[in-house]
Amino acid sequence: MENVENKNKAIFLDRDDTIIEDSGYINNPDQVKLISGVAKSLLEFREMGFKLIVVTNQSGIARGILTEKTLGEIHERINILLSEKGVILDGFYYCPFHPEGIVPQYRRESESRKPNPGMIITASQEHNIDLSQSWTIGNDSRDIDAGKRAGCKTILIETKSRTAPLLTFKEEQPEADFRAVNMKEAVNIVKRHYRQIEIQRKIENTARLERPRLRTTPPPPMPAPASPPAQVSAPAPALAPAVMQSQTAESDIPMPARTSRRSRIVSVEPSAAETPKTETPKIETHKTETYKTEETVQARRNIEEEQEEQSPQQLLASILRELQNIRRLETRSEFSIARLLAGLLQVVVFFCLLVGILLTMQTTRRSDLILITLGFATVLQLMALTLYLMQNRK
Repeated sequence: MENVENKNKAIFLDRDDTIIEDSGYINNPDQVKLISGVAKSLLEFREMGFKLIVVTNQSGIARGILTEKTLGEIHERINILLSEKGVILDGFYYCPFHPEGIVPQYRRESESRKPNPGMIITASQEHNIDLSQSWTIGNDSRDIDAGKRAGCKTILIETKSRTAPLLTFKEEQPEADFRAVNMKEAVNIVKRHYRQIEIQRKIENTARLERPRLRTTPPPPMPAPASPPAQVSAPAPALAPAVMQSQTAESDIPMPARTSRRSRIVSVEPSAAETPKTETPKIETHKTETYKTEETVQARRNIEEEQEEQSPQQLLASILRELQNIRRLETRSEFSIARLLAGLLQVVVFFCLLVGILLTMQTTRRSDLILITLGFATVLQLMALTLYLMQNRK
């Protein structure tokens, strides 16, 4: 248990189209270009306590497009660009093998090549990483499959450059736990996931604290049997073993709360012979349960207040509903006779303008009719504007 708590958590990142732009098989450090906003997102992951590890298939080495030395220079260029923005990566893991490669030493299948989880497992062993608390983020089905096989939670970055999945070796492709349009949304997904876990943990802790308190109520005390005053001192030695046997029999009942309550009360009593066994335990139990009931109610109120404070989405949803209701009321109240008349006048203005245009297109143009039509259109337009202004003032 101690080793699990001391383990790290990590974000396993694909390289191309996840943290840098993919222009094909990159074979020169000058081709490296960070995706906009990625550095800031990686910095947020780092602040959340995650290690940042890149795991990438580099079959270009097996295909003879680049060498491992050139790949090292490319990764060094990525480190430089990210370090300028305050981001430090914890490692690069790549697989140079491919079964269809032209370089003999790299022409083979490998357990490190995604969708196999080899690179992720190797990195977890070298960096002491708890895979169940880690995430795999990539833009391809291979990244998701590798992350799931390793036991990580997965996020698929849905980039525009790849409209179809690249996995062709099996019919059913793995479904990512979450989907995001960019790295910024991936950060928000991880934050929301852990926020929900924290809220659920607080609720469970509160419920766990309430259950023992509800079970601590002991049964009502049994009244002591009445006995004649003259016989109390004589039979006392004979009755003592019977009383102790009764208490022992009761203690054998599997009720931990009842046993601990009795032992606590007996430890504060001065003497078992001088103090009655019926009144004092009842009073002590009543006070204790009243206090614990008030404490339970207060704890539940605190949790409900925290849940209300930590639910901005519910608050935004309620605000949106209120705005929609206000908009609906405004829409209902917008109708008026002035608006109706103004709309009708606009139609007439359009008709007058259409007539004027037709008159100008005739061979025998009558300028007087054209001027009259335009005059009507101008007057009606002014009337419509006046009605609109009057309505807006109201």
